[in-house]
Amino acid sequence: MASSLTPGISGRRLGVCGVFGAVLLAGALVPPAAAADTARAGAPTVEEQRLDRAAPREILRRSGFDGVAPGFARDLDRVRSYAEARRLVVHEGHALWRRAVDRAQGRGPVTGDLSKDDDRPLYWARLGMTRALRAWEPRGFALGDARRERLLGSLETTSRGQDTIRHPKGHRIKRVLVTGFDPFTLDRDTRISNPSGATALALDGTVVRTAAGPVRIETAMFPVRWTDFTEGEVERTLRRQLPRVDLFTTVSQGRVGKFDIERTNGAWRGGFGDNENLSSTGLVPVTDPASQPQWTTTTLPYKDIVAADTGRFPVYDNTAVTEIPAGGTQPVDRPDGPTPGSAARKGGGGDYLSNEIAYRATLLRDRLGLRDRLPGGHVHTPVLQFGAGNTDPATGKVTDPEFVRNRVDIIEQVRRIVVTAVQR
Repeated sequence: MASSLTPGISGRRLGVCGVFGAVLLAGALVPPAAAADTARAGAPTVEEQRLDRAAPREILRRSGFDGVAPGFARDLDRVRSYAEARRLVVHEGHALWRRAVDRAQGRGPVTGDLSKDDDRPLYWARLGMTRALRAWEPRGFALGDARRERLLGSLETTSRGQDTIRHPKGHRIKRVLVTGFDPFTLDRDTRISNPSGATALALDGTVVRTAAGPVRIETAMFPVRWTDFTEGEVERTLRRQLPRVDLFTTVSQGRVGKFDIERTNGAWRGGFGDNENLSSTGLVPVTDPASQPQWTTTTLPYKDIVAADTGRFPVYDNTAVTEIPAGGTQPVDRPDGPTPGSAARKGGGGDYLSNEIAYRATLLRDRLGLRDRLPGGHVHTPVLQFGAGNTDPATGKVTDPEFVRNRVDIIEQVRRIVVTAVQR
């Protein structure tokens, strides 16, 4: 995962300490003062506060998603019980996900003048809904913090496609699961789009006809927040799905101008600030830490993927890691993977949440006993860049032809990578 404006901070190059003024403690989530001050009930989160900036407002207006949150707030005001509130939240969360998927795939009216493949309307509309729900004061019944948090959790799950993954039965169709991420590094530039999220919207529920038969792709989205990963969101979403699929890949944004198939994932958090401006450094927290490996590996057919003609961006088999060798005390960069007994400091995909989702997904694959039969791993896309003359977040436009072309080409190349992998 890397910023579209700061290609030098791709996950594999992060050496950042104290990002956004955060204090880093081993294994801890540490909020800067701004994040801590807004954590109280009813106040908007750091992420939600960015809604008031010019670019998010323009993105929502130009996509026709600017009415989502106000409409949701009006519906909440008519709710008179917790059960009714839960039904509304689930319904509207699913509706937002379906609307974003339909828009990306050209179904129904595409309002506004942003290209249909844009992932940002979903992201900002969801934040508008969570902000409205966080501030809602129901009439006629007491909500309470615990119930509000459950409603917020339901809204996150349903609006990310995490609970609507549906794989067809039978042996005549291959089943693939792909995950994407929200935009991130938004304090650098609130115009940022994440091509992995755009890919998830464009591919969800699609069927690709191949020489080996049809391939059905299902997708889900994940937040760029350490806390959600600590609380097991990846495992809750994927545990039921992995035994049912023929291939899975987690996807995120990586380096400028190239795709990477990440060979090795590391059990280490490097502390880079997330979308709530929180940091975390230390071992990736998982259940049963006593059996936690330092490294996991891809089972994607990386040689076939690298050799295939999948699109205009080159694709690399990335074998690099950073480790503390057995008996050592200092990190060492290894171009050809980890050495026996070493401690992870960076996987091929770095030490941020892209590495972590890859680590968690492949560890879950292994703990479910699927390593020898289920191809799975992580794909890093190129950084999504704006066109020349449109790189200044203070004066630039929220879109341009090169930005759209790059995103469309990345989406198509991920699709071809997936098809190449599942046919092997």
